[in-house]
Amino acid sequence: MRYPELRRAVVEAFRFMEERGLNWGYSGNISLRLPEEGLYLISPSGVKKSKIAPEDLVIIDEGGRVVEGSRAPSIEYRMHLAVYRARRDVNAVVHAHPLYASVFAALRRRIEPVVEELTIYLGGPVEVAEYAPPGTEELAENVVRALGDRSAVILANHGALTCGSSLEEALDALVYLERAALISALSSLLGGAHPLPEEVLELEREIYLARRGVA
Repeated sequence: MRYPELRRAVVEAFRFMEERGLNWGYSGNISLRLPEEGLYLISPSGVKKSKIAPEDLVIIDEGGRVVEGSRAPSIEYRMHLAVYRARRDVNAVVHAHPLYASVFAALRRRIEPVVEELTIYLGGPVEVAEYAPPGTEELAENVVRALGDRSAVILANHGALTCGSSLEEALDALVYLERAALISALSSLLGGAHPLPEEVLELEREIYLARRGVA
């Protein structure tokens, strides 16, 4: 079994997500870009994520074909691969169904950057990818288009996706996303949040790009 440390990291990530209420049950999937060009480690389909074991993970190639492992890859493998093709700075992708981000997904409403950390860590407003059935190439294309160069995107009537240069960074983005969704939801109940000044958002955007190695 290749890449035991990376496999254990993914298993621990699923435990973390479940403990924090960011994902549960059979939902969600995680993938990593492997050191070997064109290969990716991804969680399997049909396995309860809190019970997943390192050997359950599979290695797939650029076409989604299983290179190593006995299970079928997540049905969302097309979405993961599309992000990797579009973003060379991304080495980890996390798809989950966090509660408050999923509220915005159901509303098909983007999350505005009303708190400092959203733009600094996620790159700006979290856009909504147009609806398409799970596991389809159409959904993959919609996600890449709405994600842009940011670190998080909402999937209409579905959930959310975050990404990063490492699994830790992608998980951090998921935490920031859910926190921003909760703040936005509560703010709307109390009369609505005050927007940040445009010049501040521009500065925070520059900080984000510098952190991503783009600026």
